[in-house]
Amino acid sequence: MKAEFYDVKAKAKVSAEVAEKVQFESNGRYAFKAKTKDGRTLYRFVKKEDFDKCPAPIAGGKKCCKGKCKK
Repeated sequence: MKAEFYDVKAKAKVSAEVAEKVQFESNGRYAFKAKTKDGRTLYRFVKKEDFDKCPAPIAGGKKCCKGKCKK
């Protein structure tokens, strides 16, 4: 499935194939992940309905602050 992402480095919207879906543990938000041609990772936050419709595999959840904070 293709989705539109904002590439911060290029300062432009790009269309890319969704590589995987992510649900962040720290805040419960849903996102799509994609890769640019030069290997950088792009994220796009989406609604739960869009998350459920996407056929991409689900990635493991991300931890808050990469494990540095204690919640």
